[in-house]
Amino acid sequence: MVNVPELFGSLVFDERTMKERLPKQTYKTLKKTIKEGKPLDINVANIVANAMKDWAVENGCTHYTHWFQPMTGVTAEKHDSFINPNDDGTVIMEFSGKELIKGEPDASSFPSGGIRATFEARGYTTWDPTSYAFIKDGSLCIPTAFCSYTGDVLDKKTPLLRSMEAISNSAVRILRLFGDKDTARVITTVGPEQEYFLIDKELFDSRKDLTYTGRTLFGARAPKGQELEDHYFGKIKDKVSAFMKELDVELWKLGIYAKTKHNEVAPAQHELAPIFTTTNLATDHNQLTMEMMKRIANRHGMECLLHEKPFAGVNGSGKHNNWSLSTSDGRNLLSPGKDPYNNKQFLLFLVAVIKAVDEYQDLLRISAASAGNDHRLGANEAPPAIVSMFIGTDLEDILEAYVEGREYDAHEEKLKTGVEVLADFKKDTTDRNRTSPFAFTGNKFEFRMLGSSDNISCPNIMLNTMVAEELTQFADELEKAENFDEALTELIKRTYREHKRIVFNGNNYAPEWVEEAERRGLMNLRTAPSAIAHYIDEKNETLFKKHRIYSTAELHARYEILLENYSKVINIEALTMMDMAKKDIIPAVSRYVKELVETASAKKALSAEITAELEVELASKLSKLQLCFSHRIDKLDSLLIKAGDISGKQELANFYADEIFPAMQEARAVADEMEMSMDAKAWPYASYGQMLYSVK
Repeated sequence: MVNVPELFGSLVFDERTMKERLPKQTYKTLKKTIKEGKPLDINVANIVANAMKDWAVENGCTHYTHWFQPMTGVTAEKHDSFINPNDDGTVIMEFSGKELIKGEPDASSFPSGGIRATFEARGYTTWDPTSYAFIKDGSLCIPTAFCSYTGDVLDKKTPLLRSMEAISNSAVRILRLFGDKDTARVITTVGPEQEYFLIDKELFDSRKDLTYTGRTLFGARAPKGQELEDHYFGKIKDKVSAFMKELDVELWKLGIYAKTKHNEVAPAQHELAPIFTTTNLATDHNQLTMEMMKRIANRHGMECLLHEKPFAGVNGSGKHNNWSLSTSDGRNLLSPGKDPYNNKQFLLFLVAVIKAVDEYQDLLRISAASAGNDHRLGANEAPPAIVSMFIGTDLEDILEAYVEGREYDAHEEKLKTGVEVLADFKKDTTDRNRTSPFAFTGNKFEFRMLGSSDNISCPNIMLNTMVAEELTQFADELEKAENFDEALTELIKRTYREHKRIVFNGNNYAPEWVEEAERRGLMNLRTAPSAIAHYIDEKNETLFKKHRIYSTAELHARYEILLENYSKVINIEALTMMDMAKKDIIPAVSRYVKELVETASAKKALSAEITAELEVELASKLSKLQLCFSHRIDKLDSLLIKAGDISGKQELANFYADEIFPAMQEARAVADEMEMSMDAKAWPYASYGQMLYSVK
C-alpha cells in the first residue's frame, strides 16, 4: 500500500526538508528569498549547499547537476560528482555555495538565435531558489536559469521569472488602490492538463516516421477511430492503468501534484492533470512530467507520444494552460465572489485580461505556434487559430449592464435532477466552452491552444507580461484620479466597451465565426510562420522591453529560433518521407505488383476458364498509383533543393509552410490509397489499426 503523504516530495529538498536540516535563521532567510524574491547571501548559500549535499548523499546521490531549460524546448543537464581529492589520495564529498549558485555549461551548441557565435562557448547557469532541488537518476538536480557570457538570456526560465515579477508589481499597485496594504506579492498559478498517446513500443520502433519525427507521415485510417466516442472517460486498460499508477508514484516523489487521469477522445489517447501551483514550479513540473511519461511508458513496453498530431483522422493532443492570479496569502483575484456586479476589484482585473487578450492576440497565438500544432488548430479537436475569449453569458450580461449603467438582477439557479434520491445542486454561473481558445472557467482562464509537447513557459510569459501592462496602465490612471470610485467605474466601462470584440461565447468551430471574426477585426494567423512574423512587431518589442522581459537582441533571437525550428522540423519530416518512400514503400509496391502479375499468370496457365481480372486490374491500379507517388516524391525532392537557395528565415519558413508541407500531404494521400489496396503483410509498416489498438 502506498502511503501518499509520506511518499509525496520524498525526493525534493522542499520546505519540510529545509526546515528539518537548516539552522533556524538560515531557513528563515532562504524562505524570505523564496517568498519575497530577496537576494541570497553567499554565506547562507554555503550552509544550504552543505545541507543539500548531505541530504542528497543520504538518498544515494553521487553527482549534482544544474538542471536548466534552453531554447530547445526540453531540459538540459551536465553532471558533476561531489568528490574532491584529499592529499592522501582519498576523496571527500563536498558541495559549496558557489557551486550551488553558479555553473558553467558549454553554451555554444544550444540555440541562440544569433546572440552569440558558435565559437563563443562560455555560458552560465544560476540557481533558482524559488524552484526546489530534487533527486533524479542518482543526481541532485538544481533548477537554474541559463545565460550567455554577455548576460543575454538563453533559456525559458529567466523571462518567466521576470514576467512573474512584472505582473506581481503591477497587481500590487492595483490592490493598494483598493486599500490592501498587506499583500507583498501577487502570484500567477497554473495547472497544465497534459494529453498524450500510448502505443506498443515494438510497433513504434518499427516505424521510421514515429522514430524520427514523433508523428506518422503515412498511414491510412483504421476502420474504427473515435466515432463511437466510447474511449472518452472509458475503462482504463490494465496495461495503461499500471503505467498510470507508477507514473503517479514517481511524480508524487518529485512533489508533482498529479491529480486526475483518464482516457481521452481518441483511441490510445489519455490525459493527466495536476493541481494548481505557482507558474514557475508548474513549468518545471510539466517538463519533468513529460520526461517521466516517456521513461515509464518504456518500462511497460509502450511508447508515449507527445506530438500534437501523431495520427491523422483522430484527435491530436493539446495542453490546457489553466492560469489564475492569487495574492501571497491565497486570495484568488479572478474569483467573482457572490456579487460580481458590485465586486469592482474583480471586474477591474477581468477587463484587464480582456484588454490584454484583445491587444496582444498575436502573442497568444505565437505562444502556441509550432509545426506540430498547425495540424490541430481549428480541426474540431482544438480551438481555431483565431484568438478570442469566452467569459460566459452571466459575466457578459454583467459587463453590458455595467456599461449601460443599469442594475443587474443576479439569480442563483439550481439544477434539478428529477430524481428524489439525487440532491438538487447549485448550477455554475457559466458553462464551459471547449471550442474557445481562452475561456473563463469560474476563477481562472483556460488557454486551450497549446500543443502537447510545448514548454508552458512561453504562453505564461506572454500572459503575465501583457496583463502586467494593462494593470500598469490602470494603476497609472487611477493613482492620479481625484475621485477613485468614479474613475474606477468609468475605466471598467470604457475598457470593456473598447475591447469587447474579443469576447465570443458561441461556437468557435462554426464557419460563420471566421467571417464574424474578420468583421470584428480579429487576426486569423493560420500557420505558425504567419504568426511568428508578428513576434517582433513594434508594439510587442515595446511591451517586452518596458517590462524588462526581453532586450531587443533576446526578442529577435527567439523570433529566429522559432522560425528555424519550424523549418528544421518540416525539413526532417520531408526527408524522412522521402527515405520511407524510396527505400520501403516503392519497393514494397513493386514486389506486390510482381506477386499479383505472377498470380495472374499462374491462374491463366491452369485453365482458360479461370479469370485473372482481379489481379490484373489491381496490379494496373497500383502501378499507376506508384508512378503518381514517385512523381510526387520527386516534386518534394525538388522543392527541398529549392529551399536550400532561400536565405531569409521568415521567407524559408513561409516556403516550408506554403509549398513543402502541401507537397507532403499530396504524396501522403497517394501512399495511403496504395496501403488500402495492398495485402497488409505486404505493406512495410504497422497500420493505424495495429498501433491505435495495440495496448491491451
